[in-house]
Amino acid sequence: MATAQQPARLFDDNFLHFLPAPLREPRRAWLAILVGGLLTIGGSMALAFISKLLAPDLPTPDFPMKGPLALFLLVVFAPLVETLIMAGFLSLFLRFMPPTAAILASAAGWGIAHSLEAVGWGLVIWWPFLIFSTLFVVWRQRSFWAGVGVAAATHALQIIGPGLIVAFG
Repeated sequence: MATAQQPARLFDDNFLHFLPAPLREPRRAWLAILVGGLLTIGGSMALAFISKLLAPDLPTPDFPMKGPLALFLLVVFAPLVETLIMAGFLSLFLRFMPPTAAILASAAGWGIAHSLEAVGWGLVIWWPFLIFSTLFVVWRQRSFWAGVGVAAATHALQIIGPGLIVAFG
């Protein structure tokens, strides 16, 4: 049982157990961010490849911005704002459902929200938001802001490559 000094490792008893331990326990933020970033990047790339293979004509997002402002908006502003929105919804969901259900509802919601812009984007984005949502739920054991910080930093790490391509490509 976790105490105030020793937060618990979560999800050992359900299907989210497949996630690496650094994502399920609030012990080392830098490791959670690194592992989460690598998982989100790899998962997004795999899902993008599969969706393009199966449905090559699916619309993808168009970012009409370029330059340093685009990079700031994509890598700093969007991850922070989206994480704050996600944290609000997850905090509400956690009042009415178990953590795993809240995480799944959050990831599905973000997939649907991004699909409104471009269907192909929604198919790819649910996976990163599964990871971001998990990190928020795990790290909020420490504090709300620890959850926001770890999830937002992971989100920023995940989007930095595409952000550089959009901004300067």
